[in-house]
Amino acid sequence: MTTRPRRFDLIAFDWDGTLFDSTALIARCIQDACRDVGVAVPSEADAAYVIGLGLHDALKHAAPGLPPERYPELGARYRHHYLARQDDLVLFEGTLAMLTDLRARNHWLAVATGKSRRGLDQVLQQSGLGPLFDATRTADETQSKPHPQMLLELMREFGVDPGRTLMIGDTTHDLQLAANAGAPRVGVSFGAHDHASFEPFEPLFVAHSTRELRDWLLAHG
Repeated sequence: MTTRPRRFDLIAFDWDGTLFDSTALIARCIQDACRDVGVAVPSEADAAYVIGLGLHDALKHAAPGLPPERYPELGARYRHHYLARQDDLVLFEGTLAMLTDLRARNHWLAVATGKSRRGLDQVLQQSGLGPLFDATRTADETQSKPHPQMLLELMREFGVDPGRTLMIGDTTHDLQLAANAGAPRVGVSFGAHDHASFEPFEPLFVAHSTRELRDWLLAHG
């Protein structure tokens, strides 16, 4: 068996705002969906805050005055706007090289995301990153962040202890997920949440670019 390097066997990444430069677009789509159904339009900061949650939980927080029976309508309008603009989305520069370097060191790589299974499978195919990941979990097949289920399932799949698992994300939802699962965590400041809000979750590191994240992982991961 190949000896796995350094500190972590399993590295799990959030998707939107961590690997994919999608924060601003998702926030605008949430705002447009709220406008379509006639509820108060959240600020850009409030719309960005819910990124990383499962769609149902995200829309519930973004439109607290909307009756629950209208959540499907709001979700449909969000998907309409997102699908119309998704071709504008790109990976953060350096993402492919970072993931390739980590695979070369025999880390298991995973995605733990608030996206739907259908949505994640589509972007994995379009981006060409699918073959780089050993496993993925989405909010519609487990529990929405910050519930630890998706990370716990990934750890069980590979037989990895929490201390040998690293979660990387751009939101407090990601870091709380890791904390709830007993796993170390790293934040990135270039996504949805202000990195000052990461402090209570005691991340090992906060990266301000994908290059910084890659360099830290190769040195300390």
